[in-house]
Amino acid sequence: MTPLELHQINLVAREVEASVAFYRLLGLDIDAEPGDQHVEKVMSSGMSIEWDSAESVGRWDSGWPGSDDGRGGVVLSFALASSGEVDATYAVLTAAGYHSQQPPYDAFWGSRYAIVEDPDGNAVGIMGPADANRRYWPPTPPPKA
Repeated sequence: MTPLELHQINLVAREVEASVAFYRLLGLDIDAEPGDQHVEKVMSSGMSIEWDSAESVGRWDSGWPGSDDGRGGVVLSFALASSGEVDATYAVLTAAGYHSQQPPYDAFWGSRYAIVEDPDGNAVGIMGPADANRRYWPPTPPPKA
């Protein structure tokens, strides 16, 4: 198995625009327009920080639990070397009893993707490489867990 690398952090924000404004004040140069529901900032290391509105999360995570108190959340995503590794890793984690939030599927951005919750309920994404030939739009609802 290929060594695991943290690839992306998704911040699920109550208000994407307000969250982006905070990170701009922190010092990040973020290209975003008012009203954007998804914003991405690729860091010099290649890792990305992405902001999604609670409404837009459903495009890629059918199991997003939401939040009763209106707070946002975080999804840590790890890059795997192949789509097959996504399926295999998902199978190992769920067989060990970890909760599936999003079963593996071919996502609209061209990657195989799944989400499993860690023991504290944090969402952990596992993602294969993006293939431009597998991208599609508009997104179809991902399969439910």
